[in-house]
Amino acid sequence: MKDLRILFMGTPDFAVTILEKIISEKYKVVGVVTAPDKPAGRGQKLRESAVKKVALAHQLEVLQPTNLKSEEFQTNLERLNPNLIIVVAFRMLPKKVWDFPELGTFNLHASLLPQYRGAAPINWAIINGEEKTGVTTFFIDDKIDTGEIILSRELSINEHENAGQLHNKLMYLGADTVVKTLDLIKAETISTQKQTGDSNLKTAYKLNNNNTKIDWNKPTKEIYNLIRGLSPYPVAWTYMNNGDKELRCKIYAAHYKTEEHTETTGNISEENKLLKVATPDGFIFIEEIQLPGKRKMKTKELLNGFQVEANAKML
Repeated sequence: MKDLRILFMGTPDFAVTILEKIISEKYKVVGVVTAPDKPAGRGQKLRESAVKKVALAHQLEVLQPTNLKSEEFQTNLERLNPNLIIVVAFRMLPKKVWDFPELGTFNLHASLLPQYRGAAPINWAIINGEEKTGVTTFFIDDKIDTGEIILSRELSINEHENAGQLHNKLMYLGADTVVKTLDLIKAETISTQKQTGDSNLKTAYKLNNNNTKIDWNKPTKEIYNLIRGLSPYPVAWTYMNNGDKELRCKIYAAHYKTEEHTETTGNISEENKLLKVATPDGFIFIEEIQLPGKRKMKTKELLNGFQVEANAKML
């Protein structure tokens, strides 16, 4: 049996659940590495990462390096002397960091590798209409998400759940999978599997202004999947032409119906206190929306004071 000395690296809420699970299972965490505090809000006060708050609550040493290649960080790494590093939702590590621990460095990725390597696996699984996804632990190597797989755990994607809901399911599955991975490493019964170079691999591209914009000329189901795959963050967006105004809107929630019709694609009408948008093979019914400078609101709430003009259209 190996005595583990773990250095944990992570920043957002997704990583918090995993860190708390490791601690609750009585594994020794010698330190936590997370992002530097960032100014946020109107007062631009420094905000600590979710992981830092939890680490401090458990009286763990916290490191917040801006440069992982720096001498200072290397000195701290040698002082803490971990024999294993765990990475969850953090940034890329230089080789001299991931190669430092005797037992290696493993990462938890929110997909069934080798599918959906990259920055946004949860979003893209939904956007692409997948029926299943999962989590994978793997040893880090010198490329992105390509190292040898330790464990994979699968779950089904509900047809109507959004990225936020799937995120939470994967977070808890991920916590259990990390602990099972630690159990294998501790018992020295670990075996790994090389990733295949399949030509049908799908990539979890970084989300940007272009790939989050709704294309109303696409099939209805694809538009619906984009909306739920980007909710609650970073949110699908579109331009609404309403009278003489062009408004940049965010759409948080919708449902859809496929049917033949003669309406022009993008045309907006009202139905049952919802905005109904024509697509080539049906309609999208917008349930939750945000207009420029306004808060997010239910569409029926918006329509109490918002006039949809006769020729209103989504662009």
